[in-house]
Amino acid sequence: MRARKGSARRKAKNRLFHKVEGFVGGRRRLLKSAKETLLRAGKFAFRDRRAKKRDFRRLFITRLSAAAEMRGLRYSRLIYGLRLAEIGLDRKSLSEIAIHDAATFDKIIAIVSEHLAKADADLAARQVARTA
Repeated sequence: MRARKGSARRKAKNRLFHKVEGFVGGRRRLLKSAKETLLRAGKFAFRDRRAKKRDFRRLFITRLSAAAEMRGLRYSRLIYGLRLAEIGLDRKSLSEIAIHDAATFDKIIAIVSEHLAKADADLAARQVARTA
């Protein structure tokens, strides 16, 4: 008599059905449907773990843009000024500061504005020197 999978097959099926517990209907009860649905769910989970990072970055940028506009500064100038001032805060931290600690964000904006003004003055001086 040939050896068959027996308990190994049952264990594999039980593992699969344990993973699909939250699914509905045949996707939960039927082996083939459960396998297909689990594979598809895995693809979505893999894709969306990466998309989530992009979505949150977009949210942080939107928040920062709104907070900077309220203080008379465009988002792009804010980021450029942060680089000039060598402030190493990321967009997530900055957006949290803008929401929960407006006074600190105002100080950051003041520092950025100073560095931007200095950079603009240097640029203007170089342009005058170039034309002369």
